[in-house]
Amino acid sequence: MTDTPLEVRLDRGAKLLRLRLNRPKANIVDAQMIAALSQGLDAHAEDRNLSAVLLEHAGPHFSFGASIEEHFPDQMTGMLAVLHGLIKRMLDFPRPILVAVRGQCLGGGMEVALAGSLIFAAEDARFGQPEIKLGFFAPAASCLLPERIGQGAADDLLFSGRSVSAPEAMRLGLVNSVAEDPVAAALAYFDEHLATHSTNALRFAVKAARGAMTRRVMERLDELEKVCGQDLINSDDALEGLLAFQEKRPPRWKNR
Repeated sequence: MTDTPLEVRLDRGAKLLRLRLNRPKANIVDAQMIAALSQGLDAHAEDRNLSAVLLEHAGPHFSFGASIEEHFPDQMTGMLAVLHGLIKRMLDFPRPILVAVRGQCLGGGMEVALAGSLIFAAEDARFGQPEIKLGFFAPAASCLLPERIGQGAADDLLFSGRSVSAPEAMRLGLVNSVAEDPVAAALAYFDEHLATHSTNALRFAVKAARGAMTRRVMERLDELEKVCGQDLINSDDALEGLLAFQEKRPPRWKNR
């Protein structure tokens, strides 16, 4: 495992902040990764020269999701607090956040992607919220998915835990572009559509376009964080789902 969970650099004349998840192949969204992402965003939030952020990743997969170990009762509350803090930072960031995804984009990793503005997916990308299969639900995705793809399509993904291909994600409105190289597609979008704009105008445009959604998500997210971190985590089935995953066996649900 590399010592650096995130690569941070400025590109395009320091107008594009590039954040690269750097824990292949899983790119697990654990406390260290979350802290690095939060710090990377915070360090450039007030940069007047910045036009956008590109969130990308090393390795074949965007992320397998959040750390299973951090879902256990002794760590769950803290994990949700820092993950949701990152989600809120992304939602409230004063510039567009472009997200480039290859391979698996699951669980907490997909929640991070959903908090961005535009998602560029490779043809092999797959998106899913499998938390229900572990006896959990996904608090951030429960707020973000209905905003992006509508309630009915969100219900399908959240209740089934199934993954969808990039073309299906495109049809649902979950991703904005499917391309052979999603990083190249995101960079081309930046060069053509964002780089020449006033960064001051972009700041106001992001606030205008995303402000109402951001307020709705933030209010609901605080509520669901308590439900998941205080009520659900103490249920028999939540613990059984985690143990079954670790032991690589089917869960034995008690339905309580």
